[in-house]
Amino acid sequence: MEPVWTEIKLEIPAEYAETAGGIANMTVPYGIYMEDYSHLEEEAMEISHIDLIDESLLEKDRSKAWIHIYISPQENPNEAISFLRERCEAEKIPYEISCASCAQEDWINNWKKYFKPIPVGKRLLIRPLWEEIEDPGTRKVLNLEPGIAFGTGTHETTRLCLELIEKYLTPGIRFLDMGCGSGILSVAALLLGAENAVGVDIDPLAVKTAVENAKNNGVEDRFTGICGNLTEKVTGKYQLVAANIVADVVISLSQDAPKFMTQDAVYLVSGIIDTREQDVLNTISGSFQVLERKEEKGWVAMALKQR
Repeated sequence: MEPVWTEIKLEIPAEYAETAGGIANMTVPYGIYMEDYSHLEEEAMEISHIDLIDESLLEKDRSKAWIHIYISPQENPNEAISFLRERCEAEKIPYEISCASCAQEDWINNWKKYFKPIPVGKRLLIRPLWEEIEDPGTRKVLNLEPGIAFGTGTHETTRLCLELIEKYLTPGIRFLDMGCGSGILSVAALLLGAENAVGVDIDPLAVKTAVENAKNNGVEDRFTGICGNLTEKVTGKYQLVAANIVADVVISLSQDAPKFMTQDAVYLVSGIIDTREQDVLNTISGSFQVLERKEEKGWVAMALKQR
């Protein structure tokens, strides 16, 4: 019998969607999907350059948003529900929570309906493999099948990190992605001109997904996916290093990151909620100085350099 997952559905007023989305992203490591139709027309024009929208979408309630979180059979959904309740109440977000059982195949396919092509920065366009693109213009198309690994470009943390990669990457460099997830950062670096990229993650499924995404973009010969601990598995020096995870893991990885950095390397950190930013800075300030800070909707990313 196929394992049964739990779908947690969080309903909130649309104006709280981004804050609630950030909270929801802390409950699971493999992403969520959000239904938010409050800016439907503007987003359709920005992404697809069309003003013809399906009638069923136009009928959606614009005043509310729904966040879908999927809990694996090995995890306790009550823990996630308790966390959501606590954080929503602390942020004074009105909410309703419901639960249902579902097969893994169902929730993956449901999630795909809401993942559309996304322009990122000035040079990238993230394209889900099941979506067609008529004209990407001058943007490089990053073909992505994230599976259940984190990293689609839809979340602020990934998008901010991609923008920093675009700015600080120079052709021919070596790139290291600590906690690679879907491999989106490594593939982006290779498409933007990196000579090679290494993605390391403790989750074997994430590494498998990252390798597949490298193949989907024709850069598999320049990508190495490694499953395991950073310091035990990775070798060599890199000119650009990224860690897009969460604050506590960024703090932990930053102790070892200099071992893998050339003297002039840039270190990109993201996935840091603004309330934890100072904790990160307090820990790394002795080793790194901030070159640039970017923030979007309560999430912080930084470009750092060794002191």
